[in-house]
Amino acid sequence: MPVRALAAAGADYTIRIAPISVELAPGRVIRTVGYNGTAPGPLLRLREGQQASINVINDSEVPELVHWHGLFVPPDVDGAMEEGTPMVMPGQSTTYTFTARPAGTRWYHSHAMAGKDLRRSLYSGQFGFLYVEPRNDAGQYDQEVFIAMHHWEPYFVSMQDLRKGPPPDNGLEVAYKSASFNDKALGHGEPVRVRQGQRVLFRLLNASATDDVMLALPGHSFKVVALDGNPAPSPVAVETLMLAPAERIDAVVEMNRPGIWIFGSAEDDVRNMGMGVVVEYAGATGTPQWQAPAMAKWDYLTFGRTAPAAEPDGRFELTIQKIPGGRGGFNRWTINDKSWPDTDPLVVERGKRYRLVFRNDSGDMHPMHLHRHVFELTRFADRPTSGIMKDVVNVPPRQTVEVDFVADDPGLSLLHCHMQEHQDFGFMTLVQYA
Repeated sequence: MPVRALAAAGADYTIRIAPISVELAPGRVIRTVGYNGTAPGPLLRLREGQQASINVINDSEVPELVHWHGLFVPPDVDGAMEEGTPMVMPGQSTTYTFTARPAGTRWYHSHAMAGKDLRRSLYSGQFGFLYVEPRNDAGQYDQEVFIAMHHWEPYFVSMQDLRKGPPPDNGLEVAYKSASFNDKALGHGEPVRVRQGQRVLFRLLNASATDDVMLALPGHSFKVVALDGNPAPSPVAVETLMLAPAERIDAVVEMNRPGIWIFGSAEDDVRNMGMGVVVEYAGATGTPQWQAPAMAKWDYLTFGRTAPAAEPDGRFELTIQKIPGGRGGFNRWTINDKSWPDTDPLVVERGKRYRLVFRNDSGDMHPMHLHRHVFELTRFADRPTSGIMKDVVNVPPRQTVEVDFVADDPGLSLLHCHMQEHQDFGFMTLVQYA
């Protein structure tokens, strides 16, 4: 992945939105829209506290904008039109200027609506890593590897077609024909080359529009050191990782099992679509090996504290429900019985701590994302916790999850499900400062 884009005069980076071709494998070419001719786009490295300017040129055929996911930035440059960020019209450019904070693994991506157009927004190749280097980094690793996972070639499918049963209450869903780590399908492109005894830090991003990913590297464990770019209170080694759309995990792997291994999706059909990469030890020979992991349940609380979180100053009870779309239509989504743009804003006072109670009254998962803030996970499926700071939390079907945030970044802030088809069809609201 290119480390730096050519910058326009006075800008730290330039991002050009334009049609591209991504060769996942010989003969398998994806025609999409990306950044600077690649997907993922260039890795943007900024220093914590740096005043950064990023020039964005829109050479696509439709209005676009870029969201700086996980950064504390003003709403007019956050990259969400619902907050007031202007669209970048075709043939035009704009410069986003902001202070790079907080430190950690962030990312940038299109925040345009896609609706039924599976060529737009996160169905496309418009995503990339943005890493904010901390002022003090202990650097307890020998090699750093950035991997963005993405599903490609989306198409519509009905739940009745999938289940072969009676007429469903669900509407259209999105499925995929191929997948990749960065810009290559499994078995193509360069392997991750390692040496025995190395400590490799994997910075992982699920850049899929709609699907979660479970990962494994046979014979190795992942010491999770950060979630969504924020240090884990209790770094713990686990055998598998789960990332919902938009989530990031930083994990250190000690390379102590020489050989040639497949690092990829724990699901056979997804891995066979291309979701993986070969990890090759120096001097090893033979064919890449895969061993199915024990399918342990992913649990955020593994990395948190058992002490309860501080009590909030206020609470917002948010019930999530689905209005079935039926055959040929998309489901619509409601928060407290209302769909965007009619959802009620969450009105807060600066400096106070608020608890968001997500009651998922549907059979779908929902990776909930709050712009321009970080939140603390305080309760997950009736179990209290504290210390886990994130900007996306995956709310399981028929479960309740609670998170706290401090209203410390005035201005409109979008709260939404990061499943593209959910946010496009009503699943959004705004946090509004009084």
